[in-house]
Amino acid sequence: DEEMLVARGVYGYWPAYADGDDIVVRDPKTGRPLTTFNMLRQQQVQRDGVHRCLADFVPSDDSEIVGHVGAFAVTAGLGANELAESFEKQGDDYQAIMAKALADRLAEAFAEYLHEQARRDWGYETGPAPSPAGLVGEKYRGIRPAYGYPACPDHSEKDKLFALLQAEESGLALTESWAMTPAASVSGIYIGHPKARYFQLGRVE
Repeated sequence: DEEMLVARGVYGYWPAYADGDDIVVRDPKTGRPLTTFNMLRQQQVQRDGVHRCLADFVPSDDSEIVGHVGAFAVTAGLGANELAESFEKQGDDYQAIMAKALADRLAEAFAEYLHEQARRDWGYETGPAPSPAGLVGEKYRGIRPAYGYPACPDHSEKDKLFALLQAEESGLALTESWAMTPAASVSGIYIGHPKARYFQLGRVE
């Protein structure tokens, strides 16, 4: 009620195709490439013999299926620093820590909520919303890997992500080392392939 914390976010989805280990995002009006997300492929020996890459879940340019990929950036940390500082000035370190922790949890919740909204807007999820247990168990189609996740550990790709989303207009920004500000923020891509799963990239030579 007092608007101590403000949440904002942005998301969208674009035509896209896989080019080897990369995902090329197209302008929906002209078909020209807008940006290319450079993904990494598992290099270590896998038990099933499959070396996975997130680009595998996007159709190639010569496929009969028109592929798409989404992107998102959300924050629930607008006002969090000011709130924490107000508690610190009162000598209440506990409340300062709790304010930041609450903002972090709200950002994760916002990202989960927006993913459901995106799946419905994208058109491949219908019916009742997943239960809390279903959300925790990922009982829905699609994934939302964030840069820094085990499958895509290169944080520098956030530059492309933020430019594509024009995320700074929502109050988000990146530091020189690609940390998000406010700190209570989450960003990443949406992949809607029915077989898309999270995986560990492992060591990269």
